[in-house]
Amino acid sequence: MITAGVDLGTQSVKVIILKDGAVIGRGKAFSGFDPAKAAEQAMDEALTRANLSLGDLSHVTATGASMALAPKADSTVSMMGADAKAGVFLFPKARTIIDVGAEEARAVRCDDRGVMVEFVVNERCAAGAGAFIEAMARALEVKLEEMGPLSLKAERASPINASCVIFGESDVVTLIHRQESKPEIARAVFDAMADRISSMVHRLGVNPDVVLLGGVAKDAGFVASLKRKLDIDVLIPEFPEFAGALGAALIAASKAERSQK
Repeated sequence: MITAGVDLGTQSVKVIILKDGAVIGRGKAFSGFDPAKAAEQAMDEALTRANLSLGDLSHVTATGASMALAPKADSTVSMMGADAKAGVFLFPKARTIIDVGAEEARAVRCDDRGVMVEFVVNERCAAGAGAFIEAMARALEVKLEEMGPLSLKAERASPINASCVIFGESDVVTLIHRQESKPEIARAVFDAMADRISSMVHRLGVNPDVVLLGGVAKDAGFVASLKRKLDIDVLIPEFPEFAGALGAALIAASKAERSQK
């Protein structure tokens, strides 16, 4: 059985093609002003890599902020539901799933079947998400990809405000004027994000294993800060940014199986 999951995020659209529980195709496209067109591009890329056509798919499930715009989707699932399903599929003992994307961070508690039990979402002013790192990188006048390696060079961090991107940027400018080093400011940015997200996780209860998903999971600086704040190890899959699409594809497979009975 072949199914697909489409994650229409605010920054990019990801597609996973799944065959009998194995990933056989991935596609990704920048969301831009037309998420539906981006979804078609990402789907075409994934199908090409899998050497398939759209007609070969038994079921397509969409998730993400713009999931209502997904073309040719047979069903939808919440981002939290997709995260839970993907997290347990990737790490069977996972019970706490954290997903940090471009504009939003989520923490999900799930059961052993990958079914969401409870969740917390942080979406206020994009603080605690990837957009926060981008804004702080601009204030520091460094490239986004330099933020993580830079922060790992710091031995300490000054506190900054992570309740809002504007306040955080103001604090960074203040630290620059105080001649704090860029590594210490970069670490302060990640520590502030990790503070917000760890508080979300603790509201749910830390239930090992803890899995980190989303594009920000690829940032070594944020991962280091989150591990310090949670005081536990965090599991990260090989393609964390595709987890939402994977969860949707897994749910698509379940729906396709039920429809055949």
